[in-house]
Amino acid sequence: MIRKMIGGVVGAGVMLGAASTAFAQAAMVKAPDVAAQATMVNKGDTTWMLISSVLVLMMSIPGLALFYGGLVRTKNMLSVLMQVFMIVSIAGLLWATYGYSLAFTGGSPFIGGFGKALMAGVTSGTYSATFSNNVYIPELSYFVFQMTFAMITPALFIGSFAERIKFTPLMVFVVLWSTFIYYPIAHMVWYWAGPDFLVDAPTDSGYLWAMGALDFAGGTVVHINAGIAGLVGCLLLGKRLGYGKEATPPHSLTMTMIGASLLWVGWFGFNAGSNLESNGVAAVAFVNTMLATCAAAVSWAIVEQVVHGKPSMLGAASGAVAGLVAITPASGYGAPMTSIVLGLVVSPLCFFFVSTVKNKFKYDDTLDVFGVHCIGGITGAIATAIVASPALGGQGIIDYTQFPAVAAPTYDIAAQLIIQIKAVLLTLAWSGIGTAAIWFVLDKTMGMRISEEGEREGLDIADHGERAYNY
Repeated sequence: MIRKMIGGVVGAGVMLGAASTAFAQAAMVKAPDVAAQATMVNKGDTTWMLISSVLVLMMSIPGLALFYGGLVRTKNMLSVLMQVFMIVSIAGLLWATYGYSLAFTGGSPFIGGFGKALMAGVTSGTYSATFSNNVYIPELSYFVFQMTFAMITPALFIGSFAERIKFTPLMVFVVLWSTFIYYPIAHMVWYWAGPDFLVDAPTDSGYLWAMGALDFAGGTVVHINAGIAGLVGCLLLGKRLGYGKEATPPHSLTMTMIGASLLWVGWFGFNAGSNLESNGVAAVAFVNTMLATCAAAVSWAIVEQVVHGKPSMLGAASGAVAGLVAITPASGYGAPMTSIVLGLVVSPLCFFFVSTVKNKFKYDDTLDVFGVHCIGGITGAIATAIVASPALGGQGIIDYTQFPAVAAPTYDIAAQLIIQIKAVLLTLAWSGIGTAAIWFVLDKTMGMRISEEGEREGLDIADHGERAYNY
């Protein structure tokens, strides 16, 4: 009797739940105006987005600055700190001036327009769509969250040519690279009309979004984009003086460990914040980020134990970053167990590139930006097609061609793999060719490399007239 009563209650609950869901869907508003959007904002979502923005900013300053700074020689420590600090500052100004408008307004599949240049129309009373019907966040919270991504991406590639690049030409390069490389890629991957509008505006989206490319938090936009730019830059700039002949050990692995730890903590804002809502999928992205990173750090240490006989702190930190990079595009799509597998797989691949491949081709990628960020990003972007599969516990994909949006009834791993590979190749080509063109012009007009005397003295004194340490 008790079982029957419980069953009846559960059955009634299911019926009520189904009726409630049907009622909620019927009450949804297609293409709501601004007044209606204002009633669809949740304080919890807004709070999470602002906290996530702070976490991503922490990834750049101080996280990335300390991570990179600890890896260079003492005479170049301050130059790295200054480069990261000023890139963050310049990128923020660019974003408010025209970057946000180019990345996140309609125009073409490849770039937006200038409708929101100088933040025109972006106020406390405007709103941005999330990934759910009739759920919005204040546009300013989305604006500043995406700003932090635009800040850290160009700061990543400086690690490839650290210890030999002039400061002022680098800052000009960042302006041009952000304009012609980052904003178009961000638009192609992440811009779309939103779940309440896409049904009536099916072509209002970026090229790769329309193609169906999956990039939850920036595998293509951030890591492949910056990683290939770093490789191109280091090849065009040339090797450091004495590269391969003189020892250039990190001057402070303590600072590198602190920086890597700040990156790890901040990355939860990077990945889980990219869900734009404080809900279960944000928790999925959070957990996947944690587990993939743990697995990658352990995996790298094991590889070093096998290859070198000793696991290193630098290796553990590198492995953690490789795991964070790889899980970024897959964080909201995968499942905890497949995320662990992704973390275990990515470290050996990145280790192979930062050791074997780098030594074979003898390119001076100072801090292994290509080997960790680009290779890790490619691995994660392609693996996203696999881990997103519901058959493997993944989240699958949503069909936004319907209103309200529904879960896609089928998921084809092979078809998605092809899409992901196309997105990777387009990003490599766009960033690689564009970076080379910008670099060539600036090198011929301003000169990108510090003088031999300045390189021997150190960029701290040569470029900034001060030292990181005064004993």
